[in-house]
Amino acid sequence: MKVLFATYPVAFHTPGGGEIQLLAYQKHLSAYGVDVTLFNQWEPRFLDHDIVHFFSCIGGSIHFCHFVKQIGLPLLISASLWITEETKHLYPIEEIRAQLLLADLVITNSDMECDTLSKVLSLPREKFVTIYNGVEEIFFDKPSPDVFRREFGINDRFVLNVGNIEPRKNQLKLAEAIHYAPEHKLVIIGHVRDADYCQQVMKIGGDKVIYLGPLPHDSVLLRSAYQACDVFCLPSTLETPGLAALEAHAAGCRIAITEVGSTREYFSNSVVYLDPKDVVSIAQAIRDALIFQNLGDEHDSISQSICWSSVISPLVNIYASVSS
Repeated sequence: MKVLFATYPVAFHTPGGGEIQLLAYQKHLSAYGVDVTLFNQWEPRFLDHDIVHFFSCIGGSIHFCHFVKQIGLPLLISASLWITEETKHLYPIEEIRAQLLLADLVITNSDMECDTLSKVLSLPREKFVTIYNGVEEIFFDKPSPDVFRREFGINDRFVLNVGNIEPRKNQLKLAEAIHYAPEHKLVIIGHVRDADYCQQVMKIGGDKVIYLGPLPHDSVLLRSAYQACDVFCLPSTLETPGLAALEAHAAGCRIAITEVGSTREYFSNSVVYLDPKDVVSIAQAIRDALIFQNLGDEHDSISQSICWSSVISPLVNIYASVSS
């Protein structure tokens, strides 16, 4: 089976969870006999493939998806989208609905996402199917925290945030909250998607914030950072559920994470939840995570079930169902 992967043109300028997911699918589907090609606009080769799998619902994506259906190919769309009745006014909702209508199936990251999108967009629930997000097995390795500390000269205790710097990731309120943790710095790893917002984060955080820029996803320094931090905090305005949080979970971190999105479906009672709109709630979640004790059987069970090699297998059957 040959599958063509595509996304919006500038997605990999500042890659985030959706782009990591796309590349993980490409890597692990080969073990199931699925031949994945990344779309090349200079040599598109649509008709050399059995299926097109498009990642994202960002504005303008509908045109690519419409062309795929025009030439008669099955289309899957990975939505990676959390929209509620309260937030739908923030999105080009009719365009998103029209794009997803084109899909043979819409892939989501959780049953909660399936239910929510079906309801908000008034689309049939059977149009949506869940493929859970996963992590690479290397994140179960636990390199010494000294690798990270020596490389960057960080000797302080710290809270770690891994993610692109942008309003959705909510680092500004996290930078405010870190002032309630006198013994800790905040270390941020990731690309800058919004330069003005990044400047605000640095100004609010002052000398409490250390920004290191992005690290390669397979870097031992990233895995060592998970071992070095006291708490991993992801206070985003929404997550579905946040690949960095899954990686931190696999690494054994104590985690404080947003309650908005599908985080509870993934992490159950193994993390501390926070209200991303409330700085005090973020600060309290960090304090609670510092003394959190539920790192036993439930934590291990969740982590071991989320390797990409495990979660990817149902996608093969989905491909087969739409290509037959």
